[in-house]
Amino acid sequence: MRMSIIGSGYVGTTIAACFADLGHEVVNVDIDEAVVAAINDADAPIHEDGLSDLIEAHAGPAGTGRLRATTDYDAVRDTEVTFLCLPTPQNDDGSIDRSIMEAGAERLGATLAQKTDWHSVVVKSTVVPGTTEDLLTPRLESESGKTAGEDFGVGMNPEFLREGTAVRDFLDPDKIVLGADDDRAHADMREVFQPLIDRSDTPVVETDTRTAEMIKYANNGFLAAKISLINDIGNICKEFDIDAYEVADAIALDDRIGEQFLRSGLGWGGSCFPKDTNAIVAAARDAGYEPEMLASAIRTNDRQPERLLSLLDAHLDVDGARVAVLGLAFKPGTDDVRNSRAIEVIRGLRERGATVAAYDPVATENMREYFPDLDYAESAQAALSDAHAAVVATDWDEFAALDGEFDAMASPIVVDGRRVIERRDGITYEGLTW
Repeated sequence: MRMSIIGSGYVGTTIAACFADLGHEVVNVDIDEAVVAAINDADAPIHEDGLSDLIEAHAGPAGTGRLRATTDYDAVRDTEVTFLCLPTPQNDDGSIDRSIMEAGAERLGATLAQKTDWHSVVVKSTVVPGTTEDLLTPRLESESGKTAGEDFGVGMNPEFLREGTAVRDFLDPDKIVLGADDDRAHADMREVFQPLIDRSDTPVVETDTRTAEMIKYANNGFLAAKISLINDIGNICKEFDIDAYEVADAIALDDRIGEQFLRSGLGWGGSCFPKDTNAIVAAARDAGYEPEMLASAIRTNDRQPERLLSLLDAHLDVDGARVAVLGLAFKPGTDDVRNSRAIEVIRGLRERGATVAAYDPVATENMREYFPDLDYAESAQAALSDAHAAVVATDWDEFAALDGEFDAMASPIVVDGRRVIERRDGITYEGLTW
């Protein structure tokens, strides 16, 4: 099919490249000229495993030509399906800011006014239940002068992409959710995903738009609560001098629980879990319900950075000390630092009077937006040199290989928030939950 993707952030760029790989003709529409130029030059504008190869294969003069980017919304007129992949940032009260989505729907509606044939609009952005039906569809109708379900289709296709593994998650999904309130929009979405459906046994969930919107929040809310629960259990294990990972390994053998998301530590960050859990909590409260379990999961997660710092306080007077922070991205495999636990760790260290030496394999430049005057090291070894202590905030594989680098520290105190550093003689080693 001929497809247009509005927005070229993590989700938009990834799905555009993946859809091109499935054989569709894809145009990515974005207001950022630098991002558009990068894609057209066959360069990935973000760090994501496997994405560069796909963009190189399908964009630019040497590619298949199935992927291109533009700043012009008129490109939508030559396509059959449009995916809206615009950001929904968090407001101060935890609710989502829908203004970017609303503006995108208005511009898209104005473009659809110039079309005479059927067109389906698929919302890919994460929005609270009712947003597609009550806000976006009316904007599309008012700007286009057309009627949803008669002149154009509207659907909801939530994304379940993890940063660092987004390409693999798209091409080998555990489920595909297609939400729409008319059969033709459902059919268009199924046709878009048919190449993926044909080559796998992936379950396809066909439902209405509101249910599809809720599935995304339920999915992330459940996983966020699971992480916070294992952190709560891990914190209890710490008080009884019990290895939380040994406990987790045992309970993971219960097939009702499973091993995924049972690694206790600093907690969850990134662009999805914090925003989505806060958004569904805010939406529930607006509806008159207090979601105590999810609210507790958020509180537990928010406490973990301070718990790590309290362990460091027990070994060192941080005031005036040099502390190495290893890992700045919210998880390995990405350069995204949004809601990274390292941010709160660094803030806490600086409030205590520490000098922070920070290192990350790929996320340094993004962290400069938060801390422009930090001492950024070019390697883990440089960060550790003459440090009075080190804290691990991201479980990059290269940190697991560190050994002799600790000998350069002024005092080898390591507080590991991700259980990645191997213990050895000569290191005062402390973990969050072991």
